[in-house]
Amino acid sequence: MKKLTLLHSNDMHGDFMPEVIDGKEYGGMARLSGYVNKVRSEEQNVIYAIAGDMFRGSVIDSEFMGLSTIDLINILAPDVTAIGNHEVDYGLSHLLFVEKCARFPIINANLFVTMNNARLFQPYLNIEIDGMKILFIGILTEEVLASTRTEKVIGTFIDIEEAAREVGIICDNYRTSDTDMTVLLTHIGIENDRELARMLNPDWGVNIIIGGHSHTEMEEPEVINGVPVVQAGYGTKHIGRFNIEYDEEEHRIAGYTWQYLPVSEDNAPNDAVVSVILDRYKTKTDTKYKRVVARLRRKLTHPARNRETEIGNLYADMLQDESSFDIMFMGSGALRKEELGPIVEYQDMMENTPFDDVVWMLEVTGKQLKRMILHIYRDEAWEGHTEFYQFSKGVRFVYRKSTHTLEEFRFRGKDIADDQRLRIAMQNYHYENFEKFLGIPLEEVKVNMKPRIVMTSVNNVVEEYFSVHPGLDARVEGRQVILE
Repeated sequence: MKKLTLLHSNDMHGDFMPEVIDGKEYGGMARLSGYVNKVRSEEQNVIYAIAGDMFRGSVIDSEFMGLSTIDLINILAPDVTAIGNHEVDYGLSHLLFVEKCARFPIINANLFVTMNNARLFQPYLNIEIDGMKILFIGILTEEVLASTRTEKVIGTFIDIEEAAREVGIICDNYRTSDTDMTVLLTHIGIENDRELARMLNPDWGVNIIIGGHSHTEMEEPEVINGVPVVQAGYGTKHIGRFNIEYDEEEHRIAGYTWQYLPVSEDNAPNDAVVSVILDRYKTKTDTKYKRVVARLRRKLTHPARNRETEIGNLYADMLQDESSFDIMFMGSGALRKEELGPIVEYQDMMENTPFDDVVWMLEVTGKQLKRMILHIYRDEAWEGHTEFYQFSKGVRFVYRKSTHTLEEFRFRGKDIADDQRLRIAMQNYHYENFEKFLGIPLEEVKVNMKPRIVMTSVNNVVEEYFSVHPGLDARVEGRQVILE
């Protein structure tokens, strides 16, 4: 009987610095590296895997366009990593350059050049350890298309059924009688992981799915079609750990345990090398990012992406104020901090809205707007995996889940008529994916008015607003009311 320890992280999002919670330090890249090194020294057979989204979330990552992240993860030395949707945020060509800087394997089976179906990355990796051969296959979410809409040469399988078929092709071609375990390293979200697990042919021999994208915290694996499906939340404050027993004679996993473990000063020393390199990057960014840009009246929160929040209302209102449009559609997922203020440094501002792009204005009818809101509030929204929005002041949407109806649909105290014209605004990411995110063809809306860019930088507007409006506050005030 052989033993294998399989550690895994996902959605690290540049979570480099530790956080003190109840007097105890959790997470940070140095402590995560310390934990991985500690397990490698304690156990004989250890593999560490990362299931995508290493990039975005911190100014250290953004300032160096992911190169700082690669530099730090090189020291962390994962045995295998998969591509996440935020790995393409700086562009596909930059990602391919960054890959050359990585001293660790990056795999993906379903990102390809549309002209000739050539894969951009190695689709799989065979790792041999203590005579055991483990096959890893990387699968990416369809949302990568949303980030690369302008790069028409790039495509991905956008259907889970097609992704399952690709897994079968790789298993048929590269899984041999010597393969002891097969692990899918995915970045498609927990719902799609479940669907994918149900579609797997048992003869393909997939043993484990390690996922990411939905930031799911789990107490135990979900076993679907005989395959355990796991995620490890997000950031560096937790890590997933499989302890696997493998029966060589029967050529099968004889048993396993899985834990979702905190990474804290209790169980992980700081890696001194990571600390030194991280300090160098932090010193460079602190001079630029530590200045105060705002003093809010109190701390504001954004605890969930699929409901009205204080930070969401604040940002939607700042962008709509004194504008030429009526309603700002602020993407909930574009707001990255769960808390903001009362002192807001430039670093806080940039980390909260790292996706700084242009804002488009469009005109919609009341009837079209209702279709859009009903699409946003569809059943999948309450699982937290679809695009959701924060709306600027004046709206009142009351939606009942059980009947899928809007019981109130008002703007500035009046019912919105079907033929009423309203001007709305949204960031470029949402404009480029208008039909997918809002359920109505962009061409249909363009008939009302030619869309135009009204802001070239969200953060420029936010910083200026902060500078001339001291003591800002925001409340959850019933702009969006969801009834059971």
